[in-house]
Amino acid sequence: MPGLPAPGRCLVIGVLNVTPDSFSDGGRFIDPEAALAHGLALVAAGADVVDVGGESTRPGAGRVDATEERRRIEPVVRGLAAAGVIVAVDTTRAAVAEAALAAGAALVNDVSAGSADPDMLRVVAAARVPYVLMHSRGPSSDMAERAQYADVVGEVATELRERRDAAVAAGIEPECIVLDPGLGFAKRPEHNWTLLRALPALHALGHPLVIGGSRKAFLGALLATEAGPRPTAAREAATTALSALSAAGGVWAVRVHEPRASRDAVEVAAAWTADE
Repeated sequence: MPGLPAPGRCLVIGVLNVTPDSFSDGGRFIDPEAALAHGLALVAAGADVVDVGGESTRPGAGRVDATEERRRIEPVVRGLAAAGVIVAVDTTRAAVAEAALAAGAALVNDVSAGSADPDMLRVVAAARVPYVLMHSRGPSSDMAERAQYADVVGEVATELRERRDAAVAAGIEPECIVLDPGLGFAKRPEHNWTLLRALPALHALGHPLVIGGSRKAFLGALLATEAGPRPTAAREAATTALSALSAAGGVWAVRVHEPRASRDAVEVAAAWTADE
């Protein structure tokens, strides 16, 4: 993938939410200095890439304006890039992506797959950087209502293919495209598990895959007790298992909040699946 490391194993992308309202760690890193320190800590813990986002995409989240999103992320992207960190920007807005790329970002991660902003595909094509297209079916505010499928694997694959074709038509080079099935985005828990079991069908789309299931609600539901779903902060072991299985299943990268355990997991998966 152009501009990104190729260590011969699944990459680990560390999540850095510069937001007050993200589901896992909202508010902890809203201060630029705290965000920069955490980004460096993610790398020290094993992240290959740090994914900086300035707008929450949790279910039900509202939008922030582009000026505020840029204000949150630009100093963090610039500081991390200056420190030699490979930075991704997590945004659906072309203007924010363009600003982040100018500040040193090397990858654009778009949960709308280019559908939220008609200028996004043009910006990415001009920059010639890797681009993650994620399946989501619409904004976070009403994603739960969109989780209706007759064939979740077939429909997600078809909809990803359509967005991929739009990206290529806009001038994005096919070798720069990464696909993400969007676990938890317009998906109920059973949809997430079905998609994970169907990794070969997603690989057949012909692009590297990212799996982003870290600490998500479907893991909490899986581990629920009579007291209710497993709390967000207590889903790390399940996230690590998901990273190991995803890596063994051939995905290009996992996106996680705590890189250390997932880095170990993908190293084990690489050794397990290596040709003798």
